Amino acid sequence: MGYGASRSDLQRVGGSGDGGIDGIISLDKLGLEKVYVQAKRWQGVVGRPEIQAFYGALAGQRARKGVFITTSGYTTQAIEFARSVEHIVLVDGPRLAELMIDHEVGVSARTVKVPKLDSDYFDEELT
Repeated sequence: MGYGASRSDLQRVGGSGDGGIDGIISLDKLGLEKVYVQAKRWQGVVGRPEIQAFYGALAGQRARKGVFITTSGYTTQAIEFARSVEHIVLVDGPRLAELMIDHEVGVSARTVKVPKLDSDYFDEELT
């Protein structure tokens, strides 16, 4: 998506004791500007408590930008909370799929031949 200058600007943090942060993306080569990422592969929707916890994790890192990604969706309360604070972006399953397709991440393109009827062919009189 154009974030970070190279792959080395992407840091995976997740695991036990990650403090609610799964990844960090450096937006510049010096690492002065960073985006913190939390990712959840859930069946159920993500609620306000999870977004509040992420907000707290961002504050603990003195982070100014965060992206919370889930394969499912968000409750209305979670969306409202994210809108009420600054610099948290929520990405749900459908939006994640769009981004993956748009940026060709984890997907491969296929070319499908779709035949089209040539109506001019049938307009000619047969003799």
